[in-house]
Amino acid sequence: MNYIITTEQLTKKYKNFVSVNKVFLHIRKGSIYGFLGPNGAGKTTLIKMLTTLLFPTSGHICWKGEDIYALDEVYRGHLGYLPQEFGFYPNYTPRQFLRYAAALQCLPKRQVEERLNQLLELVGLDEVKNKKMRQFSGGMLRRVGIAQAMLNNPHILILDEPTTGLDPKERVRFRNLIHSLAANRIVILSTHIVSDIETIAGQIIMLKNHRVFCCDSPLAISAQFQGKIFEIPASNNKPEYFLLSERQGENGPLMRIMSDTPPNDAVAVTPGLEDAFLAIFRDDNK
Repeated sequence: MNYIITTEQLTKKYKNFVSVNKVFLHIRKGSIYGFLGPNGAGKTTLIKMLTTLLFPTSGHICWKGEDIYALDEVYRGHLGYLPQEFGFYPNYTPRQFLRYAAALQCLPKRQVEERLNQLLELVGLDEVKNKKMRQFSGGMLRRVGIAQAMLNNPHILILDEPTTGLDPKERVRFRNLIHSLAANRIVILSTHIVSDIETIAGQIIMLKNHRVFCCDSPLAISAQFQGKIFEIPASNNKPEYFLLSERQGENGPLMRIMSDTPPNDAVAVTPGLEDAFLAIFRDDNK
């Protein structure tokens, strides 16, 4: 079977509001999948259904062809999950916290200590494993969360907004860590930080209007806007150009625009995923 996780007509409704609408997905192991969309697009709802924390209103999620809700604890035994809000005990050390999490998962005691040592080294916390977590930065706490999610050596690792609130150095460290975990498992992460997902994910699942708008590589999604993205001097701002971003150039501020008919002094630039994201969702905030 080429695809390991599949969804069909997956829908979640809350009274008159549809949070996820008829989503079809085919997710393979060995790749990192990024759910990308603006706040309210349905990313977290989709994550919670994939982790069995929510039941769909209709549709199916299958793991190796079997319904995950029918598989119940068998499926959850293959799953590692880091939620957006990671709860921890500030007076625990990482080692104490992971021992506690392992006990909740009923992992064999004879294997736990060796596993803890491996994970603390993997996430770069071996030297602080006996320090209380109340002293930790946000990035360090996120790494404890990753270690917790990896306790059972899962086949599926799901991360909800894993880089939110991290400084640039911690975000780079976190991206490198995720890459190292992806070779033999499914990794799914949800974020609205485009720059993070562009460098982490091999496949982008973009959600728009609570549906899957596209599923492709960052390069392929960006390439759709080739020949439409330009830089112009900021003084040339005109309403017919869709402004993507601004930066400081050698000779003054520059605007990055999208246009089918750019001005004469426009310089064509290679589109990135952020350009594509802003173009695709350009009407959402009107």
